[in-house]
Amino acid sequence: MYLKRPAAGLSFCLFYLASYFTNKYVLSVLKFTYPTLFQGWQTLVGGFLLHVSWKLGWVEISCSSRSEVLTWLPASALFVGIIYAGSRALSRLPIPVFLTVHNAAEVITCGFQKFVQKEQTSLLKICSVLFLLIAAGCLPLFDTQFDPDGYFWALIHLICVGVYKVIHKLWKTSSLSDLDQQYINYVFSVVLLASASHPAGDLFSALDFPFLYFYRFHSSCCASGLLGFFLMLHTVKLKSITSSWQYAAWSFLAKVTTAGLSPFVFGMTVNVPTVCCLLLGGLGEALLVYTERMGT
Repeated sequence: MYLKRPAAGLSFCLFYLASYFTNKYVLSVLKFTYPTLFQGWQTLVGGFLLHVSWKLGWVEISCSSRSEVLTWLPASALFVGIIYAGSRALSRLPIPVFLTVHNAAEVITCGFQKFVQKEQTSLLKICSVLFLLIAAGCLPLFDTQFDPDGYFWALIHLICVGVYKVIHKLWKTSSLSDLDQQYINYVFSVVLLASASHPAGDLFSALDFPFLYFYRFHSSCCASGLLGFFLMLHTVKLKSITSSWQYAAWSFLAKVTTAGLSPFVFGMTVNVPTVCCLLLGGLGEALLVYTERMGT
């Protein structure tokens, strides 16, 4: 079967690539490594634009029930963990390495389904998840640019992503749509990250940032906020108009394109074992897409 909705899928891939490249540029090239400020800015822009879109009638948001909002707050706390740890990890790790570790979050969701919910899991899916786990686990052993802090934060990011996916799957009520959940995530993130910026030391440390008054820093930060918002919108749209395996296939294509092009933009030192780990991770995710298509 061919991929449906090519225009929406290709737009999603484009925003995925542009968002990752822009974030990587700010974090690794300009070295703006103040995650409470950077992620706080991105969620502020995203929340503001989503609020404006809601008021103009372009999107529907209905966070009317206080109890449902409060129930979703633990997931919002995990969302903060995802973006904070992801920002710190991406600032230190190459994009292909980061995405390989990120993909291993599927181990948590698959393990929860098999051992907690007692769902039947095909052998092929188990193999695909094992491939993801082995790829992510072996990368630190062979990475010629090994950065312990980078891998530590990538691990925290992986755990937060996995648990967030589990909570998302367990969310029974249909009253909170994906946009409702994202709106709550944005508001919660802005409040928490703004409150943490001073205790974390980012607020005053950023005053010594060498590119603070440079146009390329301002333009890159603006681009990161806008691209993150549009990526979120295209993600929600693509999920709503395609089947789960079609979305997984487009997501896989976006990750492969981003990981494949990033070494030509940001550089990366690799050896044969590292390449094998990256390819094994790609194979694992490709098999996951196939099992999603087959419904196993």
